[in-house]
Amino acid sequence: MTEAVPLTETHRPTESRPPEPAVLGQRTRPHRPDADVRTVPDPAPPSGSLLAGLLRTARPKQWVKNLLVVAAPAAAGQLFTVHALTELALVLALFTACAAAVYLVNDARDAEADRAHPTKRHRPVAAGQVPVPVAYAAGGALAVLAPAAAAWLTAPAVAVLLTAYLAMQLAYCVSLKHVLVVDLVVVTTGFLMRAMVGGLALGIPLSRWFLITTGFGALFMVSAKRYSEAVQLAGTAGATRALLTEYTTGYLRFVWQLAAGVAVLGYCLWALGEGGVPHTSVLPWRQLSVVAFILAVLRYAVFADRGTAGEPEEVVLGDRALALIGLAWLAMYGLAVANW
Repeated sequence: MTEAVPLTETHRPTESRPPEPAVLGQRTRPHRPDADVRTVPDPAPPSGSLLAGLLRTARPKQWVKNLLVVAAPAAAGQLFTVHALTELALVLALFTACAAAVYLVNDARDAEADRAHPTKRHRPVAAGQVPVPVAYAAGGALAVLAPAAAAWLTAPAVAVLLTAYLAMQLAYCVSLKHVLVVDLVVVTTGFLMRAMVGGLALGIPLSRWFLITTGFGALFMVSAKRYSEAVQLAGTAGATRALLTEYTTGYLRFVWQLAAGVAVLGYCLWALGEGGVPHTSVLPWRQLSVVAFILAVLRYAVFADRGTAGEPEEVVLGDRALALIGLAWLAMYGLAVANW
């Protein structure tokens, strides 16, 4: 095994440097700005208005994740009523505001580090389009107003969940994203909270199978994304997510495989178990949906195994076969809930 050669060694031939760690699971050396920043071009000059920059920082592409708020009402067959649609639209807007607050604070906090990153340096805060104090102020305002509006306009449980979500995600931005395993749990819990909040808003009891399948399904996608990042950054200098150097690819593979298995098991126990939806429909849609669900997991696992499972929404929408399998599952699941 050869030693890793520092990037600046050709300019300072007489300097002796200790060898790099050979094991992926070892901790990385302390960050040295003078060794990293010099190799990255200056960020592009800011362009566009402040409002456009704030909107970009709020990550509109990520808002599709918040559609999970309809999961519990849809599973309970209580989605298509005027009251449910109105309440869920409000909850969706409030959760989006909370997520935007987290993104704004995160980018303000990481502005200096992002300027040394080849792609993140183009983010509005890092590029100077949105001043750091403005990002902090906008994020703080949303973090206060969204739970307050939820307490006034929706069920108290929604306000409590949104407050807990903000506290957890802000703690993630500050320190938890640097803690092994805890970072996976926090991101997974964020997805689970999205799936729970719709049921809390409408007073729908949350099934244990719903929580198990949703939670481990989220962990499957989150750990698959981390695994893909670790595979793509393996052997490259200046890994952008320091924690990835402390995970081994073998461990992350174990996590996403375990999570996929538990998610499939939880769904099968719901679909094939007794009780629930009466068996009076034309076809056993609930049982048949197991096939589509397993196919979707297996298809997603192809991208995880290749190390190309990025953002979940990009994987699902970017693969036609996976999108068609997902639509087939939605159709069968909907028919099962409607008892058609």
